[in-house]
Amino acid sequence: MIIDLRSDTVTKPTAEMLDHMLRAKVGDDVYKEDPTVNELERRVADLFGMDEGLFFPSGTMANQAAVKLHTQPSEQLICHEYSHVYNYEGGGVSFNSGVSCKLLTGDRGMITADAVEAAINPPDFYHSPLTSLVCLENTTNKGGGACYDFAEIEKIKTVCELHGLKLHLDGARLMNALVAKNEDPARYGNVFDTISVCFSKGLGTPLGTVLIGTKDAMSNAMRVRKVLGGGMRQVGYMAAAALYSLDHHIERLAEDHQRALEIALLLKSADYVRQVEPTETNIVIFYLEESTNAMQFISDMEEMNVKISDMGQGKLRMVTHLDYTQEMHEKLLDILSNYNK
Repeated sequence: MIIDLRSDTVTKPTAEMLDHMLRAKVGDDVYKEDPTVNELERRVADLFGMDEGLFFPSGTMANQAAVKLHTQPSEQLICHEYSHVYNYEGGGVSFNSGVSCKLLTGDRGMITADAVEAAINPPDFYHSPLTSLVCLENTTNKGGGACYDFAEIEKIKTVCELHGLKLHLDGARLMNALVAKNEDPARYGNVFDTISVCFSKGLGTPLGTVLIGTKDAMSNAMRVRKVLGGGMRQVGYMAAAALYSLDHHIERLAEDHQRALEIALLLKSADYVRQVEPTETNIVIFYLEESTNAMQFISDMEEMNVKISDMGQGKLRMVTHLDYTQEMHEKLLDILSNYNK
């Protein structure tokens, strides 16, 4: 039994999802003739109360497209220093859009409206980049799956409107946040100009992200996707997987959250663990005592068929997901309880 907790991207389609994919009606999506893709885009846009959606092969490409849609070269976006758009998209913000990032600090990957307002460059001071976009991430990846308080998001939106900035949400694990906080997705559609909704993490599909937004924001999205190499043909098979996940894999995210919490509680009581960050969703981030070597710990876990992630600076991560079963969970808890450093 391999217990792979490196990420929620390691899942494989269920038998039922594969069957649904095989029965999909497909066409050429570049011509907008794939009925299953069209259905997915409409359904995600409707779920969040937004005007339009566009299917992308990856969350990174969807985020990069959003940045391109909202900015011009030489401008600047504001984001947290932990943000995926800054840390894990290969420098695409600068490469694809010619945009720089002003990085903010904040609790577990989240920023505040006050911090955003203080970071905006004066628009008439031509020596500094023009601030044009704010990017949030919910849940936060490096922040340990933390969920924004929606009231703070609304405050950030007010700041953006006051200063003429656009607001994009990297919603790679947005469904986790919606389940954990019992929130209405339409509230997000009312606030953000664009949202990327990923299906290959908590929802367990092989690939795919839908970028949704206002009609104005999405007016050039097809062209930008083409420029980025994201035009796809009979991709309805993958869109079918996403549609299946919307019907069958959202409510069960609560199981991932509960198991992550149980892991966190056990680690808090372990004498080899120095700190465990608050665990709201499916990501557990923890730090070992100085007397416990992190590389040795990871190696020991591998020998016991447990895979985890090293995020650097002493930060270790476990992520629960669709393929992490109750049997695996009980085995992991036993391993962690009896680990001898």
